[in-house]
Amino acid sequence: MVLYQLLSFFFATSAKQEDSKMEPSLYKRGDLLEVPRTLFRHFGIYLGNNRVAHLIPDILPAISKDTSAIAKMVSNNRLVLGVITKVASVRVDSVEDFAYGSEILINHMDKVCKQPALDGDEVGRRAEKLLGSVTYSLLWYNCEHYVMYCRYGLAISYQTYQFCTTVRKIVFSRMSAYLTALCGVFTMLYLSCMTPPAVLLTVLISLTIWMAS
Repeated sequence: MVLYQLLSFFFATSAKQEDSKMEPSLYKRGDLLEVPRTLFRHFGIYLGNNRVAHLIPDILPAISKDTSAIAKMVSNNRLVLGVITKVASVRVDSVEDFAYGSEILINHMDKVCKQPALDGDEVGRRAEKLLGSVTYSLLWYNCEHYVMYCRYGLAISYQTYQFCTTVRKIVFSRMSAYLTALCGVFTMLYLSCMTPPAVLLTVLISLTIWMAS
């Protein structure tokens, strides 16, 4: 009976090991992973062995030296405060911590970017080479700039482009031009004692927006 139990345990364990070997990985080294997080989408590069390199804002390194706490999953509060203070780093986390409970898109940017993706090993090498503290900028150097450079060789951000395009449409719309000109007129009438330079600046701003609309 004991021998039978031992054999059963051995064969069951062997079967599980075979199953785990046969189960294909969802991701390959160099894959670009994407998840929704807070007010924007977050990006990372899969390195292999359930590890993801990603550039993420984090306030904790600026206020604490506790490496064990810093190494834990970055919460949304830490992330948002990191964005405000421009404190960030390129770090390696597990796929689960990177996803933060969200569904992961794989290589979605391949459909958007006309530049062909680099070889997976080269993408991973670039991602690992940039590990460490970085100066963060929501518009000019964020997590998307990082992964786009690693995978395509171009440090660009479609989120930033879309944001700037939307702001431009709002600021330079005809309605904004009308409102700006109207506010300028009311300001000049209300503050009749305005100096000539202030009056000129008000007129120039209104005219610039009007001509750009």
